[in-house]
Amino acid sequence: MQIKDMRSLFFGVFTASLITACSGESDVVENLVVPAESGILKVATRNGSTTYYLDRHENPAGPEFALITDYASDRGWVVEWTMFDSTSEVINALNKNSVHLAAAGLTHSKLRDEKYTWGGAHTEVTEQLVCHRDHRPLPGSFEDLSEVEIVLTDDSSYVDTVSTIQAEYPAVQFRQNSQTTELILTAVAEKDIQCTVADANIVKIMRRHFPNLEVAMDLTDGRNLGWYASNKSKSVAEDAHEWMNSADGDTAIGRMENRYYSYISEFDFVDMRALNRSIDKQLPRFMDEFEMAEEKTGMPADLLAALAYQESHWDPKAVSPTGVRGIMMLTKATAEELGVENRTDAEQAIDGGARYLADRHSRLPESIPEPDRTYLALASYNIGRGHLLDARELARELGKNPDSWSDMREVLPLKADKRYYPSTRYGYARGYEPVHYVQRIRNYRDVIKPVFAD
Repeated sequence: MQIKDMRSLFFGVFTASLITACSGESDVVENLVVPAESGILKVATRNGSTTYYLDRHENPAGPEFALITDYASDRGWVVEWTMFDSTSEVINALNKNSVHLAAAGLTHSKLRDEKYTWGGAHTEVTEQLVCHRDHRPLPGSFEDLSEVEIVLTDDSSYVDTVSTIQAEYPAVQFRQNSQTTELILTAVAEKDIQCTVADANIVKIMRRHFPNLEVAMDLTDGRNLGWYASNKSKSVAEDAHEWMNSADGDTAIGRMENRYYSYISEFDFVDMRALNRSIDKQLPRFMDEFEMAEEKTGMPADLLAALAYQESHWDPKAVSPTGVRGIMMLTKATAEELGVENRTDAEQAIDGGARYLADRHSRLPESIPEPDRTYLALASYNIGRGHLLDARELARELGKNPDSWSDMREVLPLKADKRYYPSTRYGYARGYEPVHYVQRIRNYRDVIKPVFAD
């Protein structure tokens, strides 16, 4: 897969209901009706991996989408999204009073507080200088910034940050660009631009797709990301701020962090470079098999591909010291149960592995919501259904929710703790392994999914 093809993960065409594509040319709205009266919350955002995007099934997703949806649901409102191409256009929507809230990963700053009303924080990030890893020497101080080309997205907090540095170090120069931070980072990865500045959460996600991006230095301490409203929608901002700091808001933020950020491990250049190379060279050989398995079992093809990469790095001939074999690393007993005659035949193994995962998934209670049910099914694939059932019972005894992957991540490792496992039916197990197993599969899946999006 070429780098340019990766852009489909972050930049798409939005066709869902109650979404308006906007060029930023709308007129000022003098009398924007408050949602308490209209039942409609108008929100400006932009397309991006840390804001709002459509997944491979064209369902809306993203951290800002999740939080706004929860907030509006708690208030009994319908969300009307307006999609902009850049942060600059989102800010312009506030200037025109055409939306109640801007939810686009906006950094809290004094300059913005002078013009708009803060609606509460949901994420803390640092702003980082990012260059191509081949650029040497990388800047290590503010003074060094004068030695590199810096391109920043228009009207962003990054412009304020570098302008402040420039006031003390006049030799530091930068230019603004109308493209999004993600696209500018892509240009850095392609060596079209030397360096840019981005929030750490964006960098964390983008580096998995573009391993050659390297963080040269942090430019700020922790800063809050959240929502803003125009001063004419001050009451909405105040209500949003109150919700953010309520128990419901805390729960929603925790759920968002668990779904979109918590599983992303520390960046491993070698691992991510190997994955991206394998996507180009090996994955095309098995695309049809993964897609056929999805049609047969309902298990998503990109999930199956990520599972297979975790198991064997897409090597149909893989063999472990314990005797599991093939691209899906099936045991002999499991293969026989599934009717897989040759575990090293990729087509048979992928079909069998998909049916096995679907079986793990179907045996879990239907009341378990997604994506938790899928994560628990993956854990069962790894550790075995008996040990997972033990951990679920242990969760109940400890006052944890056995249907929550967030809680089960804490409980599963106790299957290796002598204070707990002797009382379980199936005894000792390396319960920490499925936790890391699921984390890695989720990480790999994010990188793989654009291949299956077309």
